[in-house]
Amino acid sequence: MCGIVGFTGNKQAAPILLDGLSKLEYRGYDSAGIAVRDGGAKAEVIKEKGKLNNLIRMTNEGKAVKGTCGIGHTRWATHGEPSATNAHPHSSDDGNVIAVHNGIIENFNDQKEKLIKKGYEFNSQTDTEVAVKLIDYYYKKYNLGPVDAISRAMVRIRGSYALCVMFKDFPGEIYCARKDSPMIIGIADGESYVASDVPAILKYTRSVYYIGNMEIAKLEKGNVTFYNIDSEEIEKPLTEIKWDAESAEKGGYEHFMLKEIHEQPKVIRDTINSVINNGSVHFDSFNLSDDEMKSIDTVYIVACGSAYHVGMDLQYVIESLTSLAVRVELASEFRYREMKLRQNSLVIVISQSGETADTLAALRMAKESRIKTLGIVNVVGSSIAREADNVFYTLAGPEISVATTKAYSCQLVAGYLLALQFAKSREEITDVRYNELLEAINTIPEKIEKILADKGRLQWYSHKLINITDSFFIGRGIDYAIGMEGSLKLKEISYIHSEAYAAGELKHGPISLIEDGTVVISVVTQDRLVEKTISNMVEVKSRGAKVMAVTTSGNYNLEDTAEFVCYVPAIENLFAGSLSVIPLQLLSYYVSVGKGFDVDKPRNLAKSVTVE
Repeated sequence: MCGIVGFTGNKQAAPILLDGLSKLEYRGYDSAGIAVRDGGAKAEVIKEKGKLNNLIRMTNEGKAVKGTCGIGHTRWATHGEPSATNAHPHSSDDGNVIAVHNGIIENFNDQKEKLIKKGYEFNSQTDTEVAVKLIDYYYKKYNLGPVDAISRAMVRIRGSYALCVMFKDFPGEIYCARKDSPMIIGIADGESYVASDVPAILKYTRSVYYIGNMEIAKLEKGNVTFYNIDSEEIEKPLTEIKWDAESAEKGGYEHFMLKEIHEQPKVIRDTINSVINNGSVHFDSFNLSDDEMKSIDTVYIVACGSAYHVGMDLQYVIESLTSLAVRVELASEFRYREMKLRQNSLVIVISQSGETADTLAALRMAKESRIKTLGIVNVVGSSIAREADNVFYTLAGPEISVATTKAYSCQLVAGYLLALQFAKSREEITDVRYNELLEAINTIPEKIEKILADKGRLQWYSHKLINITDSFFIGRGIDYAIGMEGSLKLKEISYIHSEAYAAGELKHGPISLIEDGTVVISVVTQDRLVEKTISNMVEVKSRGAKVMAVTTSGNYNLEDTAEFVCYVPAIENLFAGSLSVIPLQLLSYYVSVGKGFDVDKPRNLAKSVTVE
């Protein structure tokens, strides 16, 4: 959730910390703070409630804070209300230890009571302050240095965390520790960086280390040393980040979300081309042979949020092309289910960040049951990427807006290619059909470009929705899955109550909510279900609903029922979701802009949900 950043080197730290936090504000924007040390002087801590701009103004863009070593934080509140007091960094009573934290410490109350008995005082309501003072306690009790103090605290902390810690006795050094929450460490000539995510440091270096679970790192100027939980020094490989810095900037667009919507043709094309060679799909990096694909009888797709909606779409695609049984599960539920997983199965986990807490826990559960796993992720070196048996990397690049668009589309296409390869390996489709479907997938980017070129009509129609309070999305089959994603987009960035229903379920309760003026958005791309869905549109219209439809070119009879019809290019029915979702993304964006909201940073949400 929260964003952390740290720097030690020869440059002034505060401007670098603020710049890094600006790239991480999508992870939380309830408060922000920095701690900067100038040589051996006492660290200066500045923090403020609200968005990062408040802190930037307070510090004159960092120019008012001197020092070459520091840590920073932007907060998504979990323990304690958003306030300056609860903002990070937090410090020990005497300022010996200062730290920022991303995650949740589950047993903080127990540890807090013990520390109070030992004379510690607490100023905030946060779980982080407990971690800081626990480290301080072990540092002073054993006098064996920062690494030992942190490792002893880690053994007693239960939960998830990425910690950046500064010690008064070790100026110019930053100590980091990680369990489950993401953290990346960058290095350049005479400079060291740490952050929750790549965009924060991409401008300064592409040479990074991935710190593993239950590991500690010591950052000095241009040097990093790693330790295991037993305080033993360990070696880590240096990795080069392929993303370019420009991809994490707005590039002239008003919002990241709009930029990322428009990037979809390119990143989808990149993702397709990454596994296609000589006219066929090749998963060379997968340890998933044709024989193994033949032996699998069940696929579990496990994900959260938009990635779950990807799974819903892929369920229809995979079952249409193969004889595989497919189950789509919410990761937050799957991890607590007491079901017996079928041994001849594959668990596919989908996550943009590769750090989603529930999805990662589901992956680990599958591995404990000795079930083969495949991760569809966007971030190289992420926890899911490292722990899954196989990885399909989507090439969406950095996605900054909290509401996902391009990562979702890349996940969908990755799933199409996977389904196609399953069908071929299992000899369940002909070569002719295989080539037809692959060609259809290859046309997706150019067809999205056509939709984007005609976005003006959607912008006009969006003004009719600015003042509505309720909306419903309906569809059948794949169209229902897309409706779920469209509904989520509208509610998360426009704060309009929205629900998605399988159109055939309207008569089983939801239709009672339809009244004069209720907006119903219908997705109608599946040829064999057009007439059925039109009848559902007529049902809601007869009860006063205002109906919008997203459909395939040629279905002009929908204009008899719908107030507004958005047409997408014709494509193989199985892949229509890649096109029909685009107008829904745009519609949600324009409604949010029209309402005057911060599109990229919707309230109460964070980009990567790394806590339960």
